[in-house]
Amino acid sequence: MANFKEICKNFFNEYQATTAKNLKIIDAYLLYILLTGVMQFLYCLIVGTFPFNSFLAGFISSVACFVLGVSLRLQVSPSNKLEFDGISKERAYADFLFAHIILHLVVFNFIG
Repeated sequence: MANFKEICKNFFNEYQATTAKNLKIIDAYLLYILLTGVMQFLYCLIVGTFPFNSFLAGFISSVACFVLGVSLRLQVSPSNKLEFDGISKERAYADFLFAHIILHLVVFNFIG
């Protein structure tokens, strides 16, 4: 168990030292979205899925937001610069926002 604690501590220290601030913000957003999806799923298990469309729209929205956030992190990360050579950071953020607008219009329509 002490070895696991040391591994986690080294990982956290390395993350703090080498990760850029904008990537940390995206990671915090991803953690928030992940926790939101987990809370929605736990709520579904405990209370039930009476308005099923509402639960499904919320949960799918959480999953899709997480996927879009991971895509943004991949495009903005300096270590992936070669894979996304023709895409600037501004373009990646604009695509992220545009995809979120379309996603939330679909989710809002699905709720009814």
